[in-house]
Amino acid sequence: MRMKYSLAIFDMDGTILNTLDDMTDSLNEILTKYNLPLHTVDEVRFMVGNGIPKLIERALADGRSNPQFEQILADFIAYYEKHCAIKTAPYDGVVDCIKTLRAAGIKIAVNTNKVEPAAIALCDDYFPGLFDIISGSRPGMPPKPAPDGIYEILSRAGMDGKSEGQRAVFIGDSDVDMQTGMNAGLDVIGVDWGFRGKKFLEEHGAKVIMMNAAELAGYLTK
Repeated sequence: MRMKYSLAIFDMDGTILNTLDDMTDSLNEILTKYNLPLHTVDEVRFMVGNGIPKLIERALADGRSNPQFEQILADFIAYYEKHCAIKTAPYDGVVDCIKTLRAAGIKIAVNTNKVEPAAIALCDDYFPGLFDIISGSRPGMPPKPAPDGIYEILSRAGMDGKSEGQRAVFIGDSDVDMQTGMNAGLDVIGVDWGFRGKKFLEEHGAKVIMMNAAELAGYLTK
């Protein structure tokens, strides 16, 4: 039986991995170094999603006008790459969901605004051998909601993402993810278990929302 989709592209933070505690701890470690005000987990929850530079901008009272912005950014990236897998863990059922999709013949990819080396390391740690393609933040790659990362994944998968027999779907937990998928012309699925939740996703254009990973697996393989 042919699946509706032949490629499932996942966001990372808030979709397959709960990375919020490690990101908050890393951010506060660097802010402490510079004697700057710290942030709670719930504050950081709404700062993430648009890439690391935007996270740092939102975390600083004076944003990019802070004269030490670039050094703070560089310090955070270096620190987080070494401390990104301390409290981080997959969301319940996500590993089994991905295994179910792979068993059904669906290719699996990640498109994230996380720095690509950290994204690759996290996939190796928590999802060894389960992702076919990983596209993350790196020089020359515009952050989501730009669709460039999705286009790169489609190219590497040898498909356009829309034609019969090679359709792709983008799955994420935030308004940024919904916009990214729509910008790329793909079907989009929101997940309730991440950083934002169902109500927020509905307010930002999500038409299909899954409440748990088992429901997502069933939807994509029916």
